[in-house]
Amino acid sequence: MSAMARPVKRRSKKAPSRAVAPPAPPGPAKLPASRWRRAADIILIVMGLAAIGLFLATRVIDGGAAGPGGEQERGQAGSSTVGPDSGPGQGSPFADLEAGPDEFEGDSEPDLILGPAVVSAPGAGRPFSLVEDARLAALLDPEIERAIKVGRIPSMAVVCVSGDRVVWTRSAGLANIRVKTPATCDTVYLIASTFKTMSATALLQQMERGKFRLDDRINDHLTDFKIEHENRDHPVTFRHLLTHTSGLPTDFGRHAVWAETGPPALADYLDGKLKLWRRPGTRVMYSNIAFTLAAYLVEKFSGMPFKEYVRKNVFAPVEMRDTAFEPRADMAERLAIPYMPVRRRAGVFQPVDWVKADAWPAGVVYGTAVDQARWLIANLNGGVYKGRRIIGEETFREMTRRQFDRFAGPINGGWLNETSGYGLAWWVSTLDGETIIAHSGSVNGYTAFIAGNLERKTGVAILTNGNKAHRWLYSLALKSLAALGGD
Repeated sequence: MSAMARPVKRRSKKAPSRAVAPPAPPGPAKLPASRWRRAADIILIVMGLAAIGLFLATRVIDGGAAGPGGEQERGQAGSSTVGPDSGPGQGSPFADLEAGPDEFEGDSEPDLILGPAVVSAPGAGRPFSLVEDARLAALLDPEIERAIKVGRIPSMAVVCVSGDRVVWTRSAGLANIRVKTPATCDTVYLIASTFKTMSATALLQQMERGKFRLDDRINDHLTDFKIEHENRDHPVTFRHLLTHTSGLPTDFGRHAVWAETGPPALADYLDGKLKLWRRPGTRVMYSNIAFTLAAYLVEKFSGMPFKEYVRKNVFAPVEMRDTAFEPRADMAERLAIPYMPVRRRAGVFQPVDWVKADAWPAGVVYGTAVDQARWLIANLNGGVYKGRRIIGEETFREMTRRQFDRFAGPINGGWLNETSGYGLAWWVSTLDGETIIAHSGSVNGYTAFIAGNLERKTGVAILTNGNKAHRWLYSLALKSLAALGGD
């Protein structure tokens, strides 16, 4: 035996016996380790299943909020509710005033605001006395509330007209989510490109005074600058200008309201911008520059600044007291905040900036649904408001006639059918043998829509602080026209 083995034996003899260890103090019985592991495994499995369930529930809820592309909405495609079958990501892009994202994609949590449940405010009108109609309320209130929910719209104001009067008003949702201000029919929204119908009227008033003819070459009336790249055999005419067939580009020229820079004078902006992208008359290409040029021509022909001319010759005769290029203080008090829905966050909204634009005559204008309804009344009555004619009868017929049959088809994301096309600024369609005029408008955080039936003299004006909510407003407008017609 080696010398190293001996001390090992001595230690073994001196080690205390395990049998004489002191007893453990009394206490709760311990589970074996195998049972603890089994319990932990069960807990992990349950937590995993719960996470999967939460994920699936979120997708279903988010799909329903984003539009009828979600499973909840597909089951109702055949019902009489607001909204088409395609989801918001499908179809052609909307061409209104400012191109921008559909949803807010950032992660700035402190600025995100939980959206509203629907807050109807039938008695919250300010100077304007709201108008009730039990039949219209029963038909349209559910559609308005659904449009707000499924279209992800914080608030809207809706005013229906018939003949020469307002016949029903409704407001719903929140004009300001953070302080929970209910919308009213006098809430001020951006009316955006619906203003193009007004700027076209201003220009055509000058035509009626003999300043030009519809098929005149515009360059013959310009002196300080010209439309560039024009072929004299294919000139840009006033008819092209008012039908988005001029070949001039879209453009916008965004400026934050609070920024140090702002839009230049019309002549300075247009000089060097009037460069044709396509030959006139070959296709519809939505152009804000075209309507900015229309405003410049109004100034040139009338000798008045465009804003002043429109105030005196368009807004004033139609009693549009709450429509303005720069909101008055009392209008600012009623301004709806512009919002964008947050991607994959159902019911959550991000406020976005108010903007100015170089192409401001194309639609950077603020107003109320009541004023929009007055504008509709003037047009549904052939250019006459309370006995005051704002545009000649023959000119109005031309404005509300589809100008180019070869460009017929649904407009701007799907309005209305294969008969739709541009009149002079107005969208013109035929539905069941009757003429429907309409126009949409949008800038980030606002969507507007006006539509009317010329034969029945019925119409609806809708203003919202929802982002790219066109399809929901289209559907609501059609249901409103049907309800007004008694269909």
